[in-house]
Amino acid sequence: MKNTDTIFGTRAVMEAIKAGREIEKIFIQSGVNNDLIRELISVANNRKVPYTFVPEQKLNTFSNKNHQGVVCQLSIVQYASLESIIDKSYSEGREPFFLILDRITDVRNFGAIARTVECAGLDAIIIGDKGNAPISADAMKTSAGALNHLPVCRVKDMCETFRFLKDNGIQIVACTEKAEKTLYEMELNAPLAIIVGSEEDGISPQMLKDADHLAQIPMRGEIASLNVSVAAGIAIYEAVRQKLSK
Repeated sequence: MKNTDTIFGTRAVMEAIKAGREIEKIFIQSGVNNDLIRELISVANNRKVPYTFVPEQKLNTFSNKNHQGVVCQLSIVQYASLESIIDKSYSEGREPFFLILDRITDVRNFGAIARTVECAGLDAIIIGDKGNAPISADAMKTSAGALNHLPVCRVKDMCETFRFLKDNGIQIVACTEKAEKTLYEMELNAPLAIIVGSEEDGISPQMLKDADHLAQIPMRGEIASLNVSVAAGIAIYEAVRQKLSK
């Protein structure tokens, strides 16, 4: 983590939150429980800023500065409101089109996916506030600058987000090898959100359950899975193809 991307110390981090700085995540030393830390946690909860508890050794790897048990990683993007993006899309006479990322932990995969999403003209990427790769300078570089132009919506409750998408007429399609139908058998030319999942274990069971449809990419070789950024690109451009042929 680069020093230019971080803030150290409890009061400095609280002031950054109150000032409206865009924050990727706060790291708090496990076992520290004083008045200032409790106040920080309260402020973070009120502003819906994600935080996690880590050992002191982890904080020490970020910097040799006096961090006082708190290190804050700043975001290099301004997170967008999902509601406002949906409203904008419909008001412009377009069908909303999103990509949902479930626990994509490799920064290079995230950046490559963002590049494809921006090139294909999707409205935004949707991510949860935990379990994903940080949107860092490396992610920006891998995206070839796409993250400067592409909205990213960070949501706290993905189940609630799924309900919100469905209430707004957006069908959710999970791209998974567990599906019986292929992408090419699905109708993807409606308001749409495609899900791709973790490099380790794919899409989480709850998301698979909550999705409207499951779709697989046909596999003919000996290797059982594609790189997630490649899979995302295939799914996105099949939807683009169908939308262009309407």
